[in-house]
Amino acid sequence: MLYGLLATLFVFCSVLIVFLVLLQKGKGGMGLGAMGGGQQQLFGGSGGQDIFQKATWILGAAIMIGSFSLALYRSKYVPHQFSTNTYQAPASQRPASTPNA
Repeated sequence: MLYGLLATLFVFCSVLIVFLVLLQKGKGGMGLGAMGGGQQQLFGGSGGQDIFQKATWILGAAIMIGSFSLALYRSKYVPHQFSTNTYQAPASQRPASTPNA
């Protein structure tokens, strides 16, 4: 139950960060074609971060921590459904086979 709740929260954060990134405005003018000129500084000079950028950083950190914690939780507490290890019961515990007549 806890794993399902955490996975649902993780998916919600992932969808939310996609919408936040799409809502943000571009920096403009700093593509590969604009490296030769312009008065805009390469690192910094953007005037600070707005609320969308801060929320994106926080959600990005939450997604990284969440994916790591979900992987750890699954490896410890959730049984593996698709295992490549094939186990066969000893012959004394197998049901008797019926002859084909």
